[in-house]
Amino acid sequence: MSKERPPREYAHRRDLMREQLAHQAAKLMAEDGITDHAFAKRKAARQLGAADTQHLPSNQEVDEALNSYRALYQQDSHPDILYQLREEALATMRLLAGFHPYLTGSVLNGTAGEQSDVNLMLFSDDAKAVLLFLLKHKIDFEDGEWKIRVNGREESVPSYTLIGESGAQIHIIVLPENARHSGSRHPETHADIAAVEALLAG
Repeated sequence: MSKERPPREYAHRRDLMREQLAHQAAKLMAEDGITDHAFAKRKAARQLGAADTQHLPSNQEVDEALNSYRALYQQDSHPDILYQLREEALATMRLLAGFHPYLTGSVLNGTAGEQSDVNLMLFSDDAKAVLLFLLKHKIDFEDGEWKIRVNGREESVPSYTLIGESGAQIHIIVLPENARHSGSRHPETHADIAAVEALLAG
């Protein structure tokens, strides 16, 4: 026996709720400095009384709402904050240029705010090369591991957290060289030094 399709009115209502949740989550991220999409969406669902959390918006939908919110309500302050974070990212990328750095995340896509972190990807087949570089240049850092899918497999890769001049946290993960040529990076989600320079110049 086939399941009945939900009435169009229900689907429309669900879409509206999904949209409201995206905008509420974006508002929480913009005003309260929340940087975790999942936490912002759950909090938004509680605030709007949305018991059905099976239909939470995607991170991309929240980011689109966040861009709209910042353009509307934070147009005076946000561009300067974003510019400073991108400058911070570029300075670190230039320092680590030998490891082919890429900028990813909210600082690249423009949704970053004051509390946001800078996220960089580096590439080296020598797991200790970045560690030795940081030690040699007397750069303070915290080290750890990051779980990530590399070539279809989940692997643990080295990660380092630095503190930039502005006080922003800069998270670095180190991937094997072959991941750099995997074709999984796209200009809108991964920017090299030249691309970040162009962003700042623009």
